[in-house]
Amino acid sequence: MVNPLLQIDTLTKSFGDLVLFRDISFGIAEGDKIGLIAKNGAGKTTLLNIIAGLESFDSGRVVFRNDVRFAYLDQMPQFDPVLTVLEACFQSDNEAVKVIAHYEKIIASGNSEELDEAIAQMDLHKAWDYEQRIKQILTQLKINRFDQKIGELSGGQIKRVALANVLISEPELIVLDEPTNHLDLDMVEWLEDYLSRSKMSLLMVTHDRYFLDRICTQILEIDNKQFYSYKGNFSYFLEKKDERMQTQNAETDRARNLYKTELEWMRRQPQARATKAKARIDAFYEIEEKAKQRKQDEGVRLSAKGAYIGNKIFEAVHVTKSFDDIKITNDFNYIFSRYEKMGIVGNNGTGKSTFVKMLLGEVPPDSGHFDIGETVNFGYYSQDGLTFNGQTKVIDVVQAIAEVIDMGNGNRLTASQFLQHFLFPPEKQHNYVYKLSGGEKRRLYLCTVLIKNPNFLVLDEPTNDLDIMTLNILEEYLKGFKGCLIVISHDRYFMDKVIDHLLVFHGNADIQNFPGNYTQYRDWKSIKDKEKSETVKIENKERVVEKFHSAEKTKLTFKEKREFDELEPEIARLEEEKISLEIELSSGMLSSETLVEKSNRISEVMTLIEEKTERWIELSEFV
Repeated sequence: MVNPLLQIDTLTKSFGDLVLFRDISFGIAEGDKIGLIAKNGAGKTTLLNIIAGLESFDSGRVVFRNDVRFAYLDQMPQFDPVLTVLEACFQSDNEAVKVIAHYEKIIASGNSEELDEAIAQMDLHKAWDYEQRIKQILTQLKINRFDQKIGELSGGQIKRVALANVLISEPELIVLDEPTNHLDLDMVEWLEDYLSRSKMSLLMVTHDRYFLDRICTQILEIDNKQFYSYKGNFSYFLEKKDERMQTQNAETDRARNLYKTELEWMRRQPQARATKAKARIDAFYEIEEKAKQRKQDEGVRLSAKGAYIGNKIFEAVHVTKSFDDIKITNDFNYIFSRYEKMGIVGNNGTGKSTFVKMLLGEVPPDSGHFDIGETVNFGYYSQDGLTFNGQTKVIDVVQAIAEVIDMGNGNRLTASQFLQHFLFPPEKQHNYVYKLSGGEKRRLYLCTVLIKNPNFLVLDEPTNDLDIMTLNILEEYLKGFKGCLIVISHDRYFMDKVIDHLLVFHGNADIQNFPGNYTQYRDWKSIKDKEKSETVKIENKERVVEKFHSAEKTKLTFKEKREFDELEPEIARLEEEKISLEIELSSGMLSSETLVEKSNRISEVMTLIEEKTERWIELSEFV
């Protein structure tokens, strides 16, 4: 049997009295692509940090195979703020960067004895074109200013630089903590395709369920401090977890019935119990523990009735907004309908958040206005709205807003009951906020928005840092929400479940109203892109035919004849330059600066050869 790249044996981790997980064991073999699922606060990030060597553990073993190449994407990566983007990529602790640094040191020292080995290592780690490859990945992740200082980047941009660093190192094992946060939809789909095709083994935490389903071949779950493994993708996990929950609930029901019988027996016993009853007494306590387990009820539906909302919601009237040369909206008009559930998608920087801030009155338009109905009561969940006093208890945060929430049909929930629906058990409600994980704080913030019982919810990236269990609850809440909804999100699965149409922000004030969910939009766009591609091919072919096969075209013009005569020697010269560049690049004698210069030039030469050869073929038909 081949040794796994990573083996975890009987790992236990706790913080004081809080046990996150106990005696968990699993391995990661070559080619495994594993998703880790658990509710916020259950220890997902802690487990990843333990694997990366950033966190200690109580007992157990974490064993990597010798010399395995490993890379980790932290949830909150840090770089020196004075470095440029490109410098940060060359500060990374990956093998390619180490090999480049060693090679440059050998060149500077003039030590010819070690040069052959240094060149071999450069070849092995594909380090000659490292800079070119890192620029390609950064560009895919919409980082285009390579000389920009890290200190000038947003948190999302820093996360993307860190992701590029992890991918460029091409490790054997990669561990990713929320890799899709701060990526727009195009980037998510690019990364999905990249990881699906990659031979790297993978362990990741993500709330993006389409991402999990299309990449992962195994799901690991931490639930109630226990560890479960499912050999399949996310869809398979859902099916098998449902079976496990049904079995567990049936066992709990049987235990409760038996508990009632045994409880009666225990109460009838005299104070001084006979020795012969000890076995039955011990069994009673085991039954009691099982009977009091929390029953998994997937059928609970949480929905608020929402305050009354009239027929008039809002109307955008000739709204125009721009920041310098960046246009957000231009003479935009829209009438929002009662009970409408709208999704807003588009690349980062196209103005999605600015649009909702104009609607909410936080940012003024340059011209035009939003006419808001009198009965509209907004509830706004923003990307940067997470501000709590860490010394306040969880229950106090929510009770300060409302003691109860009206769920409709005569049902009312107290603040404590409402928190329980969002996975805050009573003992957690009396914790101080500073003890919560990042995801738990996001969940608490969501509760503070919803308990105000708004009739118009505006949610800006609500899925970031929320676990899948919370997302399921939120989705059920929104499907039953008797009010209006606008959601900005890059979570395709979430959008498909809760919205009925889209505003697509294409940039430069180009806003498309699409009557369907995200998957329907992608299918439609795929068809349109294919049609456009076919049209372009046909038009190009027609132009070539018209130009070179028309009745009027029987021979070359004087200018074309001269061009044709010059092409053949020019192509030959470029071929010679290409061969010369290839020899220089493989010599191992170039400085890093010259190496980059020569690498860029050989790309240019190869493009020129292709273009000029194609032109020579076109003209040769009429010679």
